Amino acid sequence: MDNVRRDFQEDIEDINRIPGIENLLRIVCHTTGMGFSAVARVTEEHWITCCVHDAISFGLKPGDELEIQTTICNEIRAAREAVVIDNVSEDPVYCEHHTPKIYGFQSYISVPIFRKDGSMFGTLCAIDPNVHKVSSPEITELFRLFTDLISFHLNVAENVRDSEKKILEEVALNAALDNLVTQRTAQLAEKNVLLEKMNKELQAFNYISSHDLQEPLRKIQTFASALKAQEINLSPKGKDYFERMQNAAQRMQKLINDLLLYSRASLADRKYEKTELATILEETEIELADEIINRNTTLVIENTCNAQVIPFQIKQLFINLVSNSIKFCPESRNPVIKISCIIASGLEVIQDIPQDTNYCHISVEDNGIGFEQKFGDRIFEVFQRLHNRAQYTGTGIGLAIVKKIADNHNGYVFATGTPDKGARFDIYIPQED
Repeated sequence: MDNVRRDFQEDIEDINRIPGIENLLRIVCHTTGMGFSAVARVTEEHWITCCVHDAISFGLKPGDELEIQTTICNEIRAAREAVVIDNVSEDPVYCEHHTPKIYGFQSYISVPIFRKDGSMFGTLCAIDPNVHKVSSPEITELFRLFTDLISFHLNVAENVRDSEKKILEEVALNAALDNLVTQRTAQLAEKNVLLEKMNKELQAFNYISSHDLQEPLRKIQTFASALKAQEINLSPKGKDYFERMQNAAQRMQKLINDLLLYSRASLADRKYEKTELATILEETEIELADEIINRNTTLVIENTCNAQVIPFQIKQLFINLVSNSIKFCPESRNPVIKISCIIASGLEVIQDIPQDTNYCHISVEDNGIGFEQKFGDRIFEVFQRLHNRAQYTGTGIGLAIVKKIADNHNGYVFATGTPDKGARFDIYIPQED
């Protein structure tokens, strides 16, 4: 195996800077029963190890390279799809393939990792000389969630480098143009604030991906092991274990999905369209139909308007606010949610926002549990919960997504609450004349 090429060193460093990446590879092996897992950088001509967990002495370490022709990654690059093999000797496609013969494995799973521009970075893979069941939906979905996490971190690293490069260019320009020092300094300060905000969000994401992610996985493994060791057929006790294992996995998936949704709201293209909000509200009601019916919810649309917005983000805003109102309504009462969308002049707005423009004013009001007004800003922070999970389920990300969507529209969001009376959310999105 050759030493790593100099031009791939940055890719290896980016992967190994991901918090918890080694734990992630251990989780992959623990979940699948495989002895070797790795993140690999894959190009048309190269297969290079970035990070490894090796419990079977396969012999690869970060920076080692395999001949691309000896791997299955050519097929993965061409198809842009995962390859999953439970048992090589029984697999109709790969039983005679040269790669298993070269490296002596029986079970194999490899899922591609894509950059934000759609190009393939490499793969998250695992192999073992023994036969393991790796083609289950739970395992393949776990791999895809992990590759999304890796992709997110790679995109952040690229964004940070781009920002640093732009800042350095601007500093050089400031030195050459004395008459623009004040203007450029102000721009640099603004970019630094945005960079600091991005870093804080990234720290929160890093923490949850490297810590809270492991708790439901441990439960999956604990209960699965108990079922395997103690139960031949599923007894009532076995069913209980299995149900608890499934619940833990569902919480994990919900948490990761919400995290990815939040990160994508941060990175999404901002393409504004003149949109009928009534149509978006109809789509929201259809998507949340089960929740609305199950809680006997009354949804009152008081006013609607046309507005210049990012349509799919505004739909997500409505989904999160309506779902939040249903979730935080006591079981003793039926939720009543009032929604209003109007175009208002800044002069008509009570809140402290610029008055020299018009706004699309979206208000969502409910009869739920409300909150103390002193928490009006805190509820929009990532992972902030005013109630424990035993009282009300959730990940603490929904309202943070609402805040991020308002920010993406250069808008404002305010929360007003009264304990046991309800809450009201007011969003103001600037509108061009």
